[in-house]
Amino acid sequence: MDVFAADWPRICRRIVAAQRRIFERVVTSEERTHYEGVGEGGDHTLIIDRECEDEVFAELEKLGAEGASFVAVSEERGEVVFGEGGVARVVIDPIDGSLNARRTIPSHSLSIAIAEGDSMADVRFGFVHDFGADEEFMATRGEGATVGDRAAQVSSGNGRLEVVGLESAEPDWTIPALQSLAGNAYRLRVVGSIAITAAYVAAGRFDAFLSLRPCRSVDAAAAQLIVREAGGAVAFGDGDLADAPLDLRVRYPMTAARDEAALAAVRAAQSA
Repeated sequence: MDVFAADWPRICRRIVAAQRRIFERVVTSEERTHYEGVGEGGDHTLIIDRECEDEVFAELEKLGAEGASFVAVSEERGEVVFGEGGVARVVIDPIDGSLNARRTIPSHSLSIAIAEGDSMADVRFGFVHDFGADEEFMATRGEGATVGDRAAQVSSGNGRLEVVGLESAEPDWTIPALQSLAGNAYRLRVVGSIAITAAYVAAGRFDAFLSLRPCRSVDAAAAQLIVREAGGAVAFGDGDLADAPLDLRVRYPMTAARDEAALAAVRAAQSA
């Protein structure tokens, strides 16, 4: 079976339904604050992280049983080879915004990307589900992006950045970025999920987004394609998309915006 021929929207929606049952069963912050070791991505693993990842791998194992070959790259398990492996990658963040999920803040997401190589430039399909709004963002390379059943389109803009999303916003890291944005941005929003925040750029809700801490491929692989297919611009550090690998070893600063001018403004703030 060709992994690219799989019905990925349907697969992703089945995973969302299974994960929703987990969140409905474990509903309080106390219940969700239980850990079991450290994942391959380097963070302490919540039990709900592992349970949500298990639901993803249950679907991937079905594809493997049908003869699909690919490498799964996931925050908790790391790289897992199915079949002969090959060039195809399935890049997964079972819960993007784990702190939100643990504290029962609704804005957390499932992020899944399918790629035909090992860089951001190779991503062919991206899916992000925002559990807080019960809303999905999706893109297929060359076919545009959607939010729900509508086409996604970045904001047209009028020079000044009206709303900018800020992520990985540890207080002591924000001051230089805020000073750089002063006079160029009207309002800031901190959602708590890189995938959702970037998807909001694609939907025209935010004019731009910057992460003040380098992110991993699992956080960004799906959303960056959604932004680009919605007409926006994305950058990972100083390199192009082909220089941003789809693995867990490398971390890179991410920015996304409605256009190149807005991207330049938030890149300057990020490096301030």
